[in-house]
Amino acid sequence: MQILLTNDDGIFAPGLAAIYKELVKLGDVMVVAPADSRSGASHSVTFHQPLVCNKVDINGQFTGFSVQGSPADCVKLAVMQLHNGQIDLLVSGINNGANAGINVYYSGTVAAAMEGAFLKVPAVAMSLAAEESMDFEKAAGYCAEVLEKLMPVKNDGVININIPQLSKGKPKGVRVVPQSNKGFDEHYIRQKNEYGQTVFQLSGGPHRTDDSPTDTTSLEEGFITITALAADMTNHKRTQQLASQWRI
Repeated sequence: MQILLTNDDGIFAPGLAAIYKELVKLGDVMVVAPADSRSGASHSVTFHQPLVCNKVDINGQFTGFSVQGSPADCVKLAVMQLHNGQIDLLVSGINNGANAGINVYYSGTVAAAMEGAFLKVPAVAMSLAAEESMDFEKAAGYCAEVLEKLMPVKNDGVININIPQLSKGKPKGVRVVPQSNKGFDEHYIRQKNEYGQTVFQLSGGPHRTDDSPTDTTSLEEGFITITALAADMTNHKRTQQLASQWRI
């Protein structure tokens, strides 16, 4: 199996190294990841300037391609230029922090996987809920178990996997749930910087509560969550309604 591994935390991130150890048991792994953290980069791509790409040694464990670009850039470059032949699976992660709820839209991790879906590559995004001490090795084991049951991954959007905080103990199980769209209780804090300018720091509280099980509520309850994300953002029901209205 030919596997492409990327992330948005940067090529030297511990989450990437942890899942690499599991993926090499399944096949040949090519690593193409951002040179530094691009967390929150969403689906941005670089087109005003060329991408700098270097082959680097990753903590003496393996080598990979370091790209001065976004996670989506890494996937496009890997599929179109760096990898010869078919890619059977794209894995993005393991991200430092959950990618559930509306965070899915901001996530470079999920965007990298979605870029793979655009390019007809079966894709999975993997994330670990943030806490003071992150056990990526243990998270990688859980991700590998889930991935094994998902195989073969279909070329149909993205499978989004989130691991709960592991300091609270072993996950209670696995839930296949929809993405929450409730969002967070957010606000901006007005401040003055060293130059006397007014600046605004985004801050916020917990995720708003859902009435039924979703990725955010299930993750908070200690479950591993699996959510199938679609590459097509069309609201087909509303589009049909608009089409009927337009014909009147």
